Amino acid sequence: MRIFCASLATETNTFSPLRTDFSDFEESFYAPPGQHPETPTLCSAVFPVLRARAKAEGFTLIEGTATWAEPGGLLNARTWAQLRDEILDQVRAALPLDGVVLGLHGAMIADGCTDCEGTLIEAVREIAGPDAVIGVTFDPHSHLSQKRVDNADIITVFKEFPHTDFVETGEACVDLVLRTLRGEIAPRLSVFDVRMIEILPTSRDPMRGFVDRMRALEASGQVLSVSTIHGFMAGDSPDLGAKIIVVTDDDKPAGDALAERLGMELFSFRGATRPEFLSAAAALSRAQSAPAGPVVVADVWDNPGGGVPGDSTLMLREAMAQNLPSAAFGTIWDPMAVRLCHAAGEGAELDLRFGGKTSAVAGDPVDARVTVLRNQRDAVQSFGTSVVPLGDCSVIRIGGIDVVLNSNRAQAFSPDLFTNLGIDVGTKQVIVVKSTNHFQGAFSRIAADILYAAVEGPYPNDPTRTGYRQLARPIWPIIADPHQESAP
Repeated sequence: MRIFCASLATETNTFSPLRTDFSDFEESFYAPPGQHPETPTLCSAVFPVLRARAKAEGFTLIEGTATWAEPGGLLNARTWAQLRDEILDQVRAALPLDGVVLGLHGAMIADGCTDCEGTLIEAVREIAGPDAVIGVTFDPHSHLSQKRVDNADIITVFKEFPHTDFVETGEACVDLVLRTLRGEIAPRLSVFDVRMIEILPTSRDPMRGFVDRMRALEASGQVLSVSTIHGFMAGDSPDLGAKIIVVTDDDKPAGDALAERLGMELFSFRGATRPEFLSAAAALSRAQSAPAGPVVVADVWDNPGGGVPGDSTLMLREAMAQNLPSAAFGTIWDPMAVRLCHAAGEGAELDLRFGGKTSAVAGDPVDARVTVLRNQRDAVQSFGTSVVPLGDCSVIRIGGIDVVLNSNRAQAFSPDLFTNLGIDVGTKQVIVVKSTNHFQGAFSRIAADILYAAVEGPYPNDPTRTGYRQLARPIWPIIADPHQESAP
């Protein structure tokens, strides 16, 4: 038995001032065939999972490229063609193949291609042939097209947001592909269009209970897999919005019915899933006056994980205005400021301009007298078992605020973003992170409280005001009752 695997992933914010090219993949993660590390990245967990299964079961595994770029703006056409063709050439060289497993994100959009993953899966199907079993993993913040459903046999999606189950999702995909190849199951995909786009954190109800019910359905044996596509509201895609995927063992009618039932239940949650969003002033004031710390404040819309630059100064300016005496702030993306701090050296005091460089709506640059507390080359943070590069970093102090400047864009995942750079988070009253919800799993272990601050910026967070051009079907909240409007 011969199985090929590859991973190609990024999340495209088509409204971002950034642009994405090959250097972004190199900077974040790029592993040629055979060079994937033992630890997985968010979208390449299928590699270590397949290695372990191949060793245990004796099938032949052919590894292709694995690469990931930090979420950003539109992918240029040249880079998309280069990476697509690189993987397709590897598939051709690996023939004949019994199976193909792809670790994808699902929200990649390139100049001239609104459905990169669908195009890739379709091309792999043409090369591998109709009898090859194709399994795919997706991030839930993706766009599920019919082209993807038509050409994949197995689709599994991270259930959790924050995505703490990306390895488990890879294991599920690989297991279903192997069971299909052994003739034990005949997977059938069912999809229901929820016609909704919303923020759906699974760390709180109602989504917590919804995910638990999906897991119970799988454990009961009623279905092979259940997944929820949340959608990615910053991507201008014709397939924008939430969808339910059910995989049954040769029982598509039952899968269709279950997908619709779950989909309408999810639709009933509309408008009730987001945490309380505070203003920057209210969030920081509440955090500072809390009886115990640290209180974590999330700057949810300047989240590099949503494809924005992550150099907004609006939250920091408010923290400075309130003269917070004990705060850590992570991060502000500014490679030039990092370079200046490294040149100045640890302990130096200097007048530094930083942040606010890439967008007119992300605040002005900060000009301040700062002290350089720490310089570090090739800093990292963790996200579960994954290692996330931050590039060269500097920690600067302004009054009572310690600010992490990074040269590789990345959202905050773990307190070791700070502790790896010498900041003792346990001594801070306020910790500000740039992340929508991925920070929650790790930071909840140290936080006295978690607050969410909604500061306007380059992330399009209100679909009723976003100028989508590709979206043609009705979805909530743009349309109040999209199911009634779309009924025949």
